[in-house]
Amino acid sequence: MTVLPKITTYAEELTAVRRDIHAHPEIGFEEQRTSAIVADMLASWDIEVHRGIGKTGVVGVLEGKGSGTRTIGLRADMDALPMDEQTNLPYASQNPGRFHGCGHDAHTTMLLGAARYLSETRDFDGRVVFIFQPAEEGLGGARAMIEDGLFKKFPCDEIYGMHNDPGAEENTFTIKPGVAMAGASLFEITITGVGSHAAHPHQSRDPIVVVTQLVQALQSIVSRNVDPTEAAVLSVTQIHSGSAYNVVPEKAMITGTIRYFSNDARDTMHARVETICAGLAQSFEVDIDAKVWQMFAPLDNDADLSEAYLKAAQDVVGETNVRYESKLVTGSEDFADMLAVVPGAYCRIGHKGSVPLHNPGFVVDDDMLPVGASIMARLIETRLPL
Repeated sequence: MTVLPKITTYAEELTAVRRDIHAHPEIGFEEQRTSAIVADMLASWDIEVHRGIGKTGVVGVLEGKGSGTRTIGLRADMDALPMDEQTNLPYASQNPGRFHGCGHDAHTTMLLGAARYLSETRDFDGRVVFIFQPAEEGLGGARAMIEDGLFKKFPCDEIYGMHNDPGAEENTFTIKPGVAMAGASLFEITITGVGSHAAHPHQSRDPIVVVTQLVQALQSIVSRNVDPTEAAVLSVTQIHSGSAYNVVPEKAMITGTIRYFSNDARDTMHARVETICAGLAQSFEVDIDAKVWQMFAPLDNDADLSEAYLKAAQDVVGETNVRYESKLVTGSEDFADMLAVVPGAYCRIGHKGSVPLHNPGFVVDDDMLPVGASIMARLIETRLPL
C-alpha cells in the first residue's frame, strides 16, 4: 500500500480532527459546529470557501497549476444519527441522542485531508470543488444543496463520493458500475374510523382491524406485483394506535420504507400502496390518507468513471485490494441525487471492525483516514493531469 507521503505526515492531525467531530455530533441541517470547522480549515489552506449551501453545507473551490477548465467534485457528508452511542470511547459523543454511527465524521475528515494535500501541491490541471454535505441521513441534504444552486454555482464535469465499510477487508476498495444502491421511498398511512367502547365494537369502525389487513396486503406487493426479476423491499416499521384497554380508537397510523432499483418498480409499488389503501377504505367504510414519497433515487455509477476511480485507488491500496462489486445494496444513499445531475461514482473503503453501521457500538478505524484522503487526492491527479 502506498499512502501519499505528504498525507502520512499529518495523519495524526486527521485523527484529532475526526475524534473532535465525533465527540460533538450534529444531526441533519444542524451541523453548525462541524461546518464551521470545515470552512475554517479550508480557508486556512487558501481554498475559496462558500458557506450555507443547502442550509449548513460548505463548498470549497481550488484551482490547480494548469490553465484547464475541467472541474471535478469530491463530496463528503457531515451529519450524525439521532441515536445514543454505546462505545465507551474516551472521545465518545458528548451530545445525548447524537452519534456518528455511520462514519460521516471519517468521510468529512478524509475529504479535508485530500483538500489540504491538493492545496499544498496543486499538481493538477483544472478545478476541484470540495462538497461537504449536510443531512444525508434521510433528510434530503443532497437535494437541498442542488436546489440551492450547487451545480449552477459550481458546475462539475464529474463527481465522486466515498463510504467507510466495516464489513470489508481492511484497505480494500470496492465499486459497482451501473445501478449499485437502492432508491428509497417512505410511506405514512393514517386510518380514521369511528371509536367506541371496547365492549360495543359494533358501534365502531375499528381502525386496528383495518391496520392488520393493510399490513398483510402491503406485504403482497413485492411478491405479486413487482417483476420477479427485479429486487425490491417493502417494510412496515411503525404501527401506532390506541390509548386504553377498553377503548376502540378512532385512528391508527403506520409508516415504512420501500426500496427499489428501477423507476418502473418504484412506480408500481407507489401505485399499489395507494390502490390497496383506497380499496380497504371502501371495504371498511373508513378514511385512509396514504402519503408515499421518494427520498432517494437509485444510485447509478458511471461505468467509465468507476473504472477511473478504481485505477486511482489501485495506486494507493495496490492491485490486489481493488475490486468490482457484483451485488446490489438495498441500503440507500442520497449522493444518488447528485449522480443524477452529474456523472460520477461512489465507492466503499474497508476498515478494521466488525460492528455494523448504525449500531450503537460502531467504531470507525482511524487508520483509514490517510487511505481515503490519498485515494481522493490521487483521483484528482489522474483525472486532471498536468
